[in-house]
Amino acid sequence: MSEWKRIKKTDEDSVQAEPSKKSKEPAIEFFPEEPKYSFDEVILPQAVKEKILDVANYAENSKKVFEEWGLQKVYKQSKRIGINLYGAPGTGKTMAAHAIAKHLGRKILIVNYADIESKYVGETPKNIRRAFEAAKKSNSILFFDEADAILSKRVTGMQSAHDVSVNQTRSVMLMLMNDYQDFVIFATNFIENFDPAFMRRISTHIEFKLPDFECRKKLWQHYILPTMPNNIDIDELAEKFDGISGSDIANAVLMAAFKAARQNSEIVDKKFVFEIVHEIIASKNANRGVIVTERKVSEAYVKKQIKKHRRRI
Repeated sequence: MSEWKRIKKTDEDSVQAEPSKKSKEPAIEFFPEEPKYSFDEVILPQAVKEKILDVANYAENSKKVFEEWGLQKVYKQSKRIGINLYGAPGTGKTMAAHAIAKHLGRKILIVNYADIESKYVGETPKNIRRAFEAAKKSNSILFFDEADAILSKRVTGMQSAHDVSVNQTRSVMLMLMNDYQDFVIFATNFIENFDPAFMRRISTHIEFKLPDFECRKKLWQHYILPTMPNNIDIDELAEKFDGISGSDIANAVLMAAFKAARQNSEIVDKKFVFEIVHEIIASKNANRGVIVTERKVSEAYVKKQIKKHRRRI
């Protein structure tokens, strides 16, 4: 959740951009915050974590390479580096952004489009500009969450003032990204909505997939603490329920614990966890408009279907 607020009070950690004299809204204040997570707390497939660390280390070593070793003389734009974390909801993108900032020893300044969008034409681009200025002034890592709202395709055949405002916002964002010589993180569930111009200006795109068996196992182990009495078989959970995210697993454990407490159960029985996970999966299927049915089939039927599939291949 963003820490930005439209308020007048200031403190030593706030960074306020100067408002325009023609501004119709109070100037937005930006509050960089301490990262909430480290890489030790973020459970991701090792390949994904390695890609993130590669980019983070690029940012970490950029001052040495470009300033101390002088390579900025011939690599004019290479200090600009953006990383886009994309994939299904609940797969750890926001946690990873915090972990990157913590790894670099810097605060994080979170931007959600809802925080900066203005009903006044021309104000949203100004708010974005203020965000870049605030991040630079506070030496914070700039993080655009749900970035597709800002980096989506520009409108063709403009027919309204809103269309003009959208394209103006996109143009300002492109200019700022071109000029900003620091690390920027983006996260989105909908990379397909990105305008190609933004795709080209972001140096690295890392996909966050739903956790595989080993990752699910680590996630269940992370949330099912030894202090919580239970009869849960973690291997069984990890094997039985695929297609769920880390966020789903965290919610399932918490809600099962509260269910057990409400029923005055001495332990968090695995039946509570199973029930909650089934509810989560059902809600996801309903949201997608998918109807899932289960049926038992014989081993002979499965072998027959496999043979058919192989013949087609």
